[in-house]
Amino acid sequence: MTVDADLQARRLDAVRAWTSFVERGDAAAGMVRPEILSSWTRSEAAAVPTDVAGAPLADESETASAWRGSPLQTAVERVEAELRRTAEDGDLVVAITDAETRILWTYGGRVMRRKAETVNFVPGGRWDDQSVGTNALDLANRTAAPAMVFSAEHYAPIVHNWVCWAAPVHDPVSGAQLGVIDLSTTWERTHPIGLATARVLARLIENAMPVSAHHPTALADERTEPGLVLRLLGTAETWLDGQRLLLNRRQTEVLALLALHPEGLSLEHLHALVYGDQAVTLSTLKAEVSHLRAALGGQLSSRPYRLPMPTSTDVELVLGLLRRGRVAAAVDAYGGDLLPGTNSPALTELGEYVAVAVREALLADPQPDAVVRYSELAPYDTEVVEAALAALAGRAHPAVPLLKGRLAAASR
Repeated sequence: MTVDADLQARRLDAVRAWTSFVERGDAAAGMVRPEILSSWTRSEAAAVPTDVAGAPLADESETASAWRGSPLQTAVERVEAELRRTAEDGDLVVAITDAETRILWTYGGRVMRRKAETVNFVPGGRWDDQSVGTNALDLANRTAAPAMVFSAEHYAPIVHNWVCWAAPVHDPVSGAQLGVIDLSTTWERTHPIGLATARVLARLIENAMPVSAHHPTALADERTEPGLVLRLLGTAETWLDGQRLLLNRRQTEVLALLALHPEGLSLEHLHALVYGDQAVTLSTLKAEVSHLRAALGGQLSSRPYRLPMPTSTDVELVLGLLRRGRVAAAVDAYGGDLLPGTNSPALTELGEYVAVAVREALLADPQPDAVVRYSELAPYDTEVVEAALAALAGRAHPAVPLLKGRLAAASR
Protein backbone atom coordinates (compact mmCIF):
# COMPACT_ATOMS: atom_id res chain seq x y z
CA MET A 1 0.00 0.00 0.00
CA THR A 2 1.30 3.46 -0.95
CA VAL A 3 0.99 5.84 1.96
CA ASP A 4 0.07 9.44 1.21
CA ALA A 5 2.91 11.88 1.91
CA ASP A 6 0.63 14.18 3.92
CA LEU A 7 -0.39 11.23 6.09
CA GLN A 8 3.24 10.29 6.61
CA ALA A 9 4.02 13.86 7.64
CA ARG A 10 1.07 13.88 10.01
CA ARG A 11 2.33 10.72 11.66
CA LEU A 12 5.81 12.19 12.06
CA ASP A 13 4.33 15.32 13.65
CA ALA A 14 2.42 13.16 16.12
CA VAL A 15 5.56 11.21 17.01
CA ARG A 16 7.54 14.42 17.54
CA ALA A 17 4.81 15.85 19.79
CA TRP A 18 4.61 12.64 21.83
CA THR A 19 8.40 12.52 22.20
CA SER A 20 8.46 16.16 23.32
CA PHE A 21 5.81 15.47 25.93
CA VAL A 22 7.51 12.34 27.28
CA GLU A 23 10.89 14.05 27.46
CA ARG A 24 9.96 17.63 28.35
CA GLY A 25 6.27 17.81 29.26
CA ASP A 26 5.12 21.38 28.53
CA ALA A 27 7.22 21.46 25.36
CA ALA A 28 4.38 19.63 23.60
CA ALA A 29 1.95 22.52 24.14
CA GLY A 30 0.81 23.78 20.75
CA MET A 31 2.03 20.66 18.97
CA VAL A 32 -1.16 18.65 19.51
CA ARG A 33 -4.85 19.29 20.10
CA PRO A 34 -5.62 20.49 23.66
CA GLU A 35 -7.80 17.46 24.40
CA ILE A 36 -4.90 15.14 23.50
CA LEU A 37 -2.46 17.09 25.68
CA SER A 38 -4.97 17.05 28.54
CA SER A 39 -5.35 13.28 28.24
CA TRP A 40 -1.58 12.78 28.04
CA THR A 41 -1.31 14.76 31.27
CA ARG A 42 -3.96 12.58 32.95
CA SER A 43 -2.20 9.44 31.71
CA GLU A 44 1.13 10.61 33.09
CA ALA A 45 -0.45 11.61 36.41
CA ALA A 46 -1.99 8.13 36.67
CA ALA A 47 1.52 6.66 36.22
CA VAL A 48 0.61 4.79 33.05
CA PRO A 49 3.99 3.44 31.85
CA THR A 50 4.89 4.28 28.27
CA ASP A 51 5.95 0.66 27.86
CA VAL A 52 2.55 -0.72 28.94
CA ALA A 53 2.04 -4.02 27.12
CA GLY A 54 -1.75 -4.06 27.07
CA ALA A 55 -4.88 -2.81 28.76
CA PRO A 56 -5.66 -4.27 32.18
CA LEU A 57 -8.46 -6.84 32.13
CA ALA A 58 -11.56 -6.67 34.31
CA ASP A 59 -13.05 -9.82 35.83
CA GLU A 60 -14.26 -12.04 32.98
CA SER A 61 -17.46 -13.21 34.62
CA GLU A 62 -18.35 -9.70 35.78
CA THR A 63 -17.86 -8.36 32.25
CA ALA A 64 -20.00 -11.13 30.77
CA SER A 65 -22.71 -10.45 33.34
CA ALA A 66 -22.74 -6.72 32.54
CA TRP A 67 -23.14 -7.48 28.84
CA ARG A 68 -25.65 -10.29 29.13
CA GLY A 69 -29.21 -9.01 28.83
CA SER A 70 -28.14 -5.37 28.69
CA PRO A 71 -29.79 -2.94 26.24
CA LEU A 72 -26.45 -2.64 24.49
CA GLN A 73 -26.34 -6.39 23.86
CA THR A 74 -29.92 -6.35 22.56
CA ALA A 75 -29.18 -3.47 20.20
CA VAL A 76 -25.88 -4.90 18.96
CA GLU A 77 -27.49 -8.26 18.21
CA ARG A 78 -30.13 -6.50 16.11
CA VAL A 79 -27.53 -4.71 13.96
CA GLU A 80 -24.66 -7.19 14.29
CA ALA A 81 -24.65 -8.05 10.59
CA GLU A 82 -24.01 -4.39 9.72
CA LEU A 83 -21.27 -4.07 12.34
CA ARG A 84 -19.53 -7.23 11.14
CA ARG A 85 -19.74 -6.13 7.49
CA THR A 86 -18.20 -2.76 8.36
CA ALA A 87 -15.34 -4.46 10.22
CA GLU A 88 -14.65 -6.95 7.45
CA ASP A 89 -14.90 -4.47 4.57
CA GLY A 90 -12.51 -1.99 6.20
CA ASP A 91 -10.33 -4.49 8.11
CA LEU A 92 -11.37 -2.75 11.30
CA VAL A 93 -11.95 -3.89 14.83
CA VAL A 94 -15.28 -2.66 16.21
CA ALA A 95 -15.69 -2.37 19.97
CA ILE A 96 -18.59 -1.51 22.28
CA THR A 97 -17.82 -0.26 25.80
CA ASP A 98 -19.77 0.52 28.93
CA ALA A 99 -19.82 3.95 30.59
CA GLU A 100 -16.51 3.20 32.34
CA THR A 101 -14.75 2.49 29.00
CA ARG A 102 -14.59 -1.24 29.70
CA ILE A 103 -14.96 -3.18 26.44
CA LEU A 104 -18.03 -5.42 26.41
CA TRP A 105 -18.04 -6.68 22.80
CA THR A 106 -15.70 -6.70 19.81
CA TYR A 107 -15.59 -7.96 16.28
CA GLY A 108 -12.56 -7.63 14.01
CA GLY A 109 -11.44 -8.13 10.47
CA ARG A 110 -8.81 -10.81 9.94
CA VAL A 111 -5.70 -8.66 10.50
CA MET A 112 -7.02 -6.22 13.09
CA ARG A 113 -8.54 -8.97 15.21
CA ARG A 114 -5.08 -10.42 15.85
CA LYS A 115 -3.57 -6.99 16.53
CA ALA A 116 -6.39 -6.21 18.97
CA GLU A 117 -5.89 -9.41 20.93
CA THR A 118 -2.19 -8.67 21.51
CA VAL A 119 -3.02 -5.44 23.41
CA ASN A 120 -6.15 -6.69 25.23
CA PHE A 121 -8.51 -4.78 22.97
CA VAL A 122 -11.01 -7.48 23.86
CA PRO A 123 -14.05 -7.87 26.15
CA GLY A 124 -12.96 -6.94 29.66
CA GLY A 125 -10.19 -4.61 28.51
CA ARG A 126 -10.16 -1.35 30.45
CA TRP A 127 -9.50 1.47 27.97
CA ASP A 128 -9.96 4.54 30.15
CA ASP A 129 -6.92 6.80 29.82
CA GLN A 130 -5.87 6.26 33.43
CA SER A 131 -5.55 2.52 32.75
CA VAL A 132 -3.89 2.44 29.34
CA GLY A 133 -3.37 6.06 28.30
CA THR A 134 -4.91 8.38 25.74
CA ASN A 135 -7.30 6.80 23.21
CA ALA A 136 -10.47 7.65 21.31
CA LEU A 137 -12.74 5.43 23.42
CA ASP A 138 -11.89 7.36 26.58
CA LEU A 139 -12.12 10.77 24.90
CA ALA A 140 -15.56 10.03 23.44
CA ASN A 141 -16.79 8.70 26.78
CA ARG A 142 -15.29 11.58 28.75
CA THR A 143 -16.44 14.40 26.44
CA ALA A 144 -19.75 12.82 25.32
CA ALA A 145 -18.75 13.69 21.73
CA PRO A 146 -17.20 11.83 18.78
CA ALA A 147 -13.40 11.61 18.98
CA MET A 148 -10.48 10.52 16.83
CA VAL A 149 -6.98 9.61 18.01
CA PHE A 150 -4.32 9.14 15.35
CA SER A 151 -1.06 7.22 15.64
CA ALA A 152 1.25 8.71 18.32
CA GLU A 153 -1.58 10.85 19.70
CA HIS A 154 -2.17 7.64 21.67
CA TYR A 155 -0.19 7.75 24.90
CA ALA A 156 0.87 4.11 24.75
CA PRO A 157 3.31 3.14 21.95
CA ILE A 158 1.58 -0.25 21.65
CA VAL A 159 -1.14 1.54 19.64
CA HIS A 160 0.98 4.17 17.86
CA ASN A 161 0.32 2.19 14.67
CA TRP A 162 -3.44 2.60 15.11
CA VAL A 163 -6.05 5.18 14.26
CA CYS A 164 -9.30 5.07 16.25
CA TRP A 165 -12.67 6.75 15.83
CA ALA A 166 -15.26 6.60 18.60
CA ALA A 167 -18.75 8.00 19.23
CA PRO A 168 -20.92 7.90 22.37
CA VAL A 169 -24.01 5.68 22.51
CA HIS A 170 -27.05 6.91 24.46
CA ASP A 171 -30.21 5.38 25.83
CA PRO A 172 -32.84 6.98 23.54
CA VAL A 173 -35.40 7.00 26.36
CA SER A 174 -33.49 8.47 29.30
CA GLY A 175 -30.65 10.12 27.38
CA ALA A 176 -28.12 8.40 29.66
CA GLN A 177 -24.73 7.68 28.11
CA LEU A 178 -24.26 3.91 28.00
CA GLY A 179 -20.79 3.80 26.51
CA VAL A 180 -19.15 4.23 23.11
CA ILE A 181 -18.65 2.44 19.81
CA ASP A 182 -15.09 2.49 18.50
CA LEU A 183 -13.64 1.69 15.08
CA SER A 184 -9.89 1.00 14.95
CA THR A 185 -7.44 0.15 12.20
CA THR A 186 -3.82 0.85 11.27
CA TRP A 187 -2.81 4.49 10.84
CA GLU A 188 -2.10 4.27 7.10
CA ARG A 189 -5.78 3.36 6.58
CA THR A 190 -6.91 6.71 8.00
CA HIS A 191 -9.92 7.97 6.05
CA PRO A 192 -11.90 11.23 6.29
CA ILE A 193 -15.19 9.37 6.76
CA GLY A 194 -13.94 7.35 9.76
CA LEU A 195 -15.49 9.64 12.37
CA ALA A 196 -18.72 10.00 10.40
CA THR A 197 -18.96 6.20 10.19
CA ALA A 198 -18.59 5.90 13.97
CA ARG A 199 -21.39 8.45 14.44
CA VAL A 200 -23.66 6.62 12.00
CA LEU A 201 -23.09 3.27 13.71
CA ALA A 202 -23.74 4.86 17.12
CA ARG A 203 -27.11 6.11 15.84
CA LEU A 204 -27.80 2.69 14.35
CA ILE A 205 -27.28 1.08 17.75
CA GLU A 206 -29.39 3.72 19.52
CA ASN A 207 -32.24 3.17 17.08
CA ALA A 208 -32.07 -0.59 17.77
CA MET A 209 -32.13 -0.07 21.55
CA PRO A 210 -35.13 -1.47 23.46
CA VAL A 211 -37.35 1.43 24.52
CA SER A 212 -37.21 0.38 28.18
CA ALA A 213 -33.43 0.56 28.26
CA HIS A 214 -32.19 1.05 31.84
CA HIS A 215 -29.13 -0.83 32.98
CA PRO A 216 -26.24 -0.56 35.47
CA THR A 217 -23.81 0.17 32.61
CA ALA A 218 -25.41 3.61 32.24
CA LEU A 219 -23.90 6.68 33.82
CA ALA A 220 -25.92 8.14 36.69
CA ASP A 221 -28.46 10.59 35.27
CA GLU A 222 -29.21 13.65 37.37
CA ARG A 223 -32.35 14.50 35.39
CA THR A 224 -34.66 12.28 37.42
CA GLU A 225 -36.55 14.87 39.45
CA PRO A 226 -40.30 15.19 38.79
CA GLY A 227 -41.44 17.85 36.36
CA LEU A 228 -39.95 19.21 33.16
CA VAL A 229 -36.19 19.56 32.64
CA LEU A 230 -34.83 21.24 29.51
CA ARG A 231 -31.25 21.31 28.28
CA LEU A 232 -31.01 24.07 25.68
CA LEU A 233 -27.34 25.14 25.69
CA GLY A 234 -25.25 23.39 23.08
CA THR A 235 -27.92 20.78 22.36
CA ALA A 236 -31.64 20.16 22.82
CA GLU A 237 -32.81 17.55 25.31
CA THR A 238 -36.07 17.40 27.26
CA TRP A 239 -37.14 15.16 30.13
CA LEU A 240 -40.59 14.87 31.71
CA ASP A 241 -40.65 13.08 35.06
CA GLY A 242 -37.31 11.45 34.22
CA GLN A 243 -38.36 10.23 30.76
CA ARG A 244 -36.79 11.76 27.67
CA LEU A 245 -39.17 13.36 25.17
CA LEU A 246 -38.45 13.20 21.46
CA LEU A 247 -39.54 16.57 20.06
CA ASN A 248 -38.90 18.30 16.75
CA ARG A 249 -37.04 21.62 16.57
CA ARG A 250 -40.14 23.85 16.55
CA GLN A 251 -41.76 22.01 19.45
CA THR A 252 -38.56 22.41 21.46
CA GLU A 253 -38.51 26.15 20.71
CA VAL A 254 -42.13 26.56 21.82
CA LEU A 255 -41.51 24.52 24.96
CA ALA A 256 -38.36 26.51 25.78
CA LEU A 257 -40.22 29.81 25.51
CA LEU A 258 -43.04 28.55 27.72
CA ALA A 259 -40.53 27.24 30.28
CA LEU A 260 -38.78 30.64 30.31
CA HIS A 261 -42.12 32.47 30.76
CA PRO A 262 -43.77 30.62 33.66
CA GLU A 263 -46.44 33.33 33.90
CA GLY A 264 -47.79 32.16 30.55
CA LEU A 265 -48.01 33.58 27.03
CA SER A 266 -50.93 34.53 24.81
CA LEU A 267 -51.12 32.98 21.36
CA GLU A 268 -50.10 36.27 19.73
CA HIS A 269 -47.17 36.86 22.09
CA LEU A 270 -45.91 33.29 21.67
CA HIS A 271 -46.20 33.66 17.89
CA ALA A 272 -44.06 36.81 17.95
CA LEU A 273 -41.40 35.13 20.11
CA VAL A 274 -41.24 32.02 17.92
CA TYR A 275 -41.60 33.46 14.42
CA GLY A 276 -40.88 37.19 14.64
CA ASP A 277 -41.99 38.77 11.37
CA GLN A 278 -42.05 35.51 9.39
CA ALA A 279 -45.23 34.94 7.38
CA VAL A 280 -46.53 32.06 9.51
CA THR A 281 -50.20 31.80 10.46
CA LEU A 282 -51.54 31.54 13.98
CA SER A 283 -53.18 28.25 13.04
CA THR A 284 -49.72 26.79 12.28
CA LEU A 285 -48.59 27.66 15.80
CA LYS A 286 -51.81 26.24 17.24
CA ALA A 287 -51.06 22.93 15.49
CA GLU A 288 -47.52 22.88 16.96
CA VAL A 289 -48.90 23.57 20.43
CA SER A 290 -51.45 20.78 19.98
CA HIS A 291 -48.73 18.26 19.10
CA LEU A 292 -46.65 19.50 22.03
CA ARG A 293 -49.58 19.13 24.43
CA ALA A 294 -49.97 15.51 23.32
CA ALA A 295 -46.25 14.86 23.90
CA LEU A 296 -46.61 16.32 27.41
CA GLY A 297 -49.56 14.09 28.23
CA GLY A 298 -51.95 17.03 28.21
CA GLN A 299 -49.90 19.13 30.61
CA LEU A 300 -50.08 22.43 28.73
CA SER A 301 -52.73 24.95 29.74
CA SER A 302 -54.48 27.41 27.41
CA ARG A 303 -55.43 31.11 27.65
CA PRO A 304 -52.65 31.80 28.34
CA TYR A 305 -50.44 28.95 27.21
CA ARG A 306 -48.64 27.83 30.37
CA LEU A 307 -46.81 24.82 31.80
CA PRO A 308 -48.57 23.67 35.00
CA MET A 309 -45.67 21.60 36.35
CA PRO A 310 -42.25 22.24 37.96
CA THR A 311 -39.90 23.37 35.20
CA SER A 312 -36.16 24.00 35.07
CA THR A 313 -33.69 24.88 32.30
CA ASP A 314 -29.93 25.03 32.05
CA VAL A 315 -30.31 28.66 30.90
CA GLU A 316 -31.77 29.65 34.26
CA LEU A 317 -29.13 27.57 36.05
CA VAL A 318 -26.23 29.30 34.28
CA LEU A 319 -27.62 32.80 34.76
CA GLY A 320 -28.42 32.09 38.41
CA LEU A 321 -24.87 30.88 39.07
CA LEU A 322 -23.43 33.97 37.39
CA ARG A 323 -25.60 36.23 39.53
CA ARG A 324 -24.17 34.56 42.63
CA GLY A 325 -20.59 34.95 41.37
CA ARG A 326 -20.07 31.22 40.87
CA VAL A 327 -18.27 31.56 37.56
CA ALA A 328 -16.62 28.12 37.42
CA ALA A 329 -19.90 26.36 38.20
CA ALA A 330 -21.66 28.45 35.55
CA VAL A 331 -19.10 27.46 32.92
CA ASP A 332 -19.49 23.79 33.90
CA ALA A 333 -23.25 24.11 33.33
CA TYR A 334 -22.83 26.06 30.08
CA GLY A 335 -22.99 23.72 27.11
CA GLY A 336 -22.56 26.27 24.35
CA ASP A 337 -24.87 28.28 22.10
CA LEU A 338 -28.56 28.21 22.93
CA LEU A 339 -30.36 25.89 20.48
CA PRO A 340 -27.77 26.27 17.70
CA GLY A 341 -29.44 27.13 14.40
CA THR A 342 -32.67 28.45 15.90
CA ASN A 343 -34.45 31.16 13.92
CA SER A 344 -36.63 32.25 16.82
CA PRO A 345 -35.72 35.92 17.38
CA ALA A 346 -36.43 35.70 21.11
CA LEU A 347 -34.24 32.62 21.60
CA THR A 348 -31.49 34.06 19.40
CA GLU A 349 -31.41 37.21 21.53
CA LEU A 350 -31.42 35.21 24.76
CA GLY A 351 -28.62 32.98 23.46
CA GLU A 352 -26.46 36.01 22.71
CA TYR A 353 -27.16 37.38 26.19
CA VAL A 354 -26.11 34.14 27.90
CA ALA A 355 -22.96 33.79 25.77
CA VAL A 356 -21.87 37.36 26.48
CA ALA A 357 -22.65 36.99 30.19
CA VAL A 358 -20.45 33.88 30.48
CA ARG A 359 -17.66 35.47 28.48
CA GLU A 360 -17.66 38.73 30.46
CA ALA A 361 -17.69 36.83 33.75
CA LEU A 362 -14.57 34.94 32.67
CA LEU A 363 -12.81 38.11 31.53
CA ALA A 364 -13.52 39.60 34.95
CA ASP A 365 -12.50 36.43 36.81
CA PRO A 366 -10.42 34.20 34.47
CA GLN A 367 -10.26 31.08 36.61
CA PRO A 368 -7.84 28.77 34.72
CA ASP A 369 -9.82 25.53 34.85
CA ALA A 370 -13.01 27.32 33.90
CA VAL A 371 -11.26 28.99 30.97
CA VAL A 372 -9.94 25.62 29.77
CA ARG A 373 -13.50 24.28 29.81
CA TYR A 374 -14.83 27.41 28.07
CA SER A 375 -12.12 27.22 25.40
CA GLU A 376 -13.42 23.79 24.39
CA LEU A 377 -16.76 25.42 23.58
CA ALA A 378 -15.34 28.63 22.07
CA PRO A 379 -11.92 27.59 20.67
CA TYR A 380 -11.32 30.86 18.82
CA ASP A 381 -12.05 33.22 21.71
CA THR A 382 -8.39 33.90 22.37
CA GLU A 383 -9.04 37.00 24.49
CA VAL A 384 -10.40 34.93 27.38
CA VAL A 385 -7.46 32.51 27.14
CA GLU A 386 -4.98 35.39 27.10
CA ALA A 387 -6.67 36.89 30.19
CA ALA A 388 -6.21 33.61 32.05
CA LEU A 389 -2.56 33.32 31.05
CA ALA A 390 -1.95 36.92 32.10
CA ALA A 391 -3.49 36.19 35.50
CA LEU A 392 -1.18 33.17 35.83
CA ALA A 393 1.97 35.00 34.77
CA GLY A 394 4.96 33.58 36.63
CA ARG A 395 2.90 30.87 38.34
CA ALA A 396 3.08 27.13 37.77
CA HIS A 397 -0.38 25.75 37.08
CA PRO A 398 -1.55 22.54 35.29
CA ALA A 399 -3.80 24.63 33.03
CA VAL A 400 -0.93 26.65 31.52
CA PRO A 401 0.12 24.12 28.81
CA LEU A 402 -3.53 23.55 27.89
CA LEU A 403 -4.17 27.27 27.54
CA LYS A 404 -1.02 27.77 25.49
CA GLY A 405 -2.02 24.85 23.32
CA ARG A 406 -5.42 26.39 22.72
CA LEU A 407 -3.83 29.69 21.71
CA ALA A 408 -1.49 27.94 19.30
CA ALA A 409 -4.34 25.91 17.77
CA ALA A 410 -6.49 29.02 17.31
CA SER A 411 -3.69 30.86 15.52
CA ARG A 412 -3.21 28.19 12.86
